[in-house]
Amino acid sequence: MSRTIPAALLTALGQRTVRLFYAVELIFDSAPLRLWTGYGTKTIDGQTFTGAGSLLQIGGLEEVADLSARAADLTLSGVPSGLVATALAEPYQGRPCRILFGVTNVSAFVEVFGGQMDTMTIVDSGELCEIRLTVESRLVTLERPRIRRYTHESQQSRHPGDSFFSFVTDLQDKEVVWGRKKA
Repeated sequence: MSRTIPAALLTALGQRTVRLFYAVELIFDSAPLRLWTGYGTKTIDGQTFTGAGSLLQIGGLEEVADLSARAADLTLSGVPSGLVATALAEPYQGRPCRILFGVTNVSAFVEVFGGQMDTMTIVDSGELCEIRLTVESRLVTLERPRIRRYTHESQQSRHPGDSFFSFVTDLQDKEVVWGRKKA
């Protein structure tokens, strides 16, 4: 996927010493969760991200030339057991997720992944837990079958009151005379 990289970010990447970071934004119903791979808080795109340091791991990011749907894996280690109940209770599937890339001393960033949360696995070892979340690319929606029918009932479920398909059942056994005299 081609993307525009801001000039400030390109300049920073050309420096002798570069400190890179990734940031993850997970949009839950109760409140968004924003984490970054550094320490302390960081403001990105007007939002405050909490530092997770090495406890946040991101895997599966890859650029492909075709339109294939890819997934990314997010792992948050060292989670207190009390927060696991919150993770289990919060609906997460299909919620938006963004992964950003940047340089610590530059405000510019690039979105390297955008998609939806898919599956969550929790590994509990007693006091601390590890939460693994798979996020699917936005392109995965292209692979899902669209189950739509050209019937009045199907049209009513999407657009109540629309009578466009109301005569389809009457037409199925009709003989249409086209280009010849009726016998």
